[in-house]
Amino acid sequence: MQLSLSDICRRVALAYDGGPDVQIQGVNALHAAAPWELAFAEAQTPKADVAASRAAATIVPQGFGEVAGQRLLHSKNPRLTFVQISDLYLVQDPCTGVDPAASVHPSARLGEGVSIGPCAVIGAGASVGPRTRIGPGAVIGPGVSIGADCLIGPNVSILVQARVGDRCILHAGTTVGGDGFGFVWAGDHHHKVPQLGTVAIEDDVEIGCNACVDRATFGTTRIGRGTKIDNLVQVAHNVDVGEHVILVAQAGLAGSVTLGTGVMLSGQVAVTDHVKVGAGARIGGQSGVTADVDGGAVLFGTPARPLKQAFREQAALARLPDLLKTIRRQEAAIAALEQRLTALEGKAPPDG
Repeated sequence: MQLSLSDICRRVALAYDGGPDVQIQGVNALHAAAPWELAFAEAQTPKADVAASRAAATIVPQGFGEVAGQRLLHSKNPRLTFVQISDLYLVQDPCTGVDPAASVHPSARLGEGVSIGPCAVIGAGASVGPRTRIGPGAVIGPGVSIGADCLIGPNVSILVQARVGDRCILHAGTTVGGDGFGFVWAGDHHHKVPQLGTVAIEDDVEIGCNACVDRATFGTTRIGRGTKIDNLVQVAHNVDVGEHVILVAQAGLAGSVTLGTGVMLSGQVAVTDHVKVGAGARIGGQSGVTADVDGGAVLFGTPARPLKQAFREQAALARLPDLLKTIRRQEAAIAALEQRLTALEGKAPPDG
């Protein structure tokens, strides 16, 4: 695929420099770009790295200055501009309609331009919006609603009348609407709690491979607009995830957790049931959140605590072996002094 540089600038609202119009075949990292590719640099990028690049042109921040022998295009946000240009080169499978090997229930409703891959199953009363693509082996359960321009990857399962908004991406192997994990001890066995709710995924959500979003016990498990969920994340029953949240790989949310707008959970963070995490809070990797978190807080560790406090404790822990040696030396010195004092007391003349 080739696009002219002037056309690229027009599509991403980037000021064209007026130089020779060249054909661009793709994008690449600054150090690896070929003469027919675009690259980008940030404010902290050394100019020497830009000078050494072979890219046809480099997207740089405004005020970056000039680099001899290099063609620079100035942007307020080079990284975002570069991502927007990368989108232009994203190769997508063309819509192929309904594959003969797919199973679509007669009562299912398919919008214009829908693509359904081989061995996919669309259940009774399901609705798939315009231009949405359903990958091979995916299961769209009865009564499920999927919006427009979605990408549902291979072997994705969307169950129990779950609702998926517009422009959502669910990557391979993800399950939406599986039973929540609920049991009551009945004296001699665990009795399963019926899971009667559903799941609502709002617009512009992306969920990575093999993630799980459980249906609610009652009501709805919600994933807010613009949220991005990494691979292997667990979202339990009745969780309420706010808008534009980031959940990194292997994070786990127990039942009825609430995450405010813009919360970020790093990899392997675990959040205890019924905990509320305020808007904009950030939790460091492998932390365990066992109590409510104020909005804007930055926490780390298990149990999660303020980041600076956790770092001070980690630094103190690293000094512990040396502190133990110091204590042993001091104990030995005190013992020697006590022995000398005892000896001196034994030699003291009697009173009177």
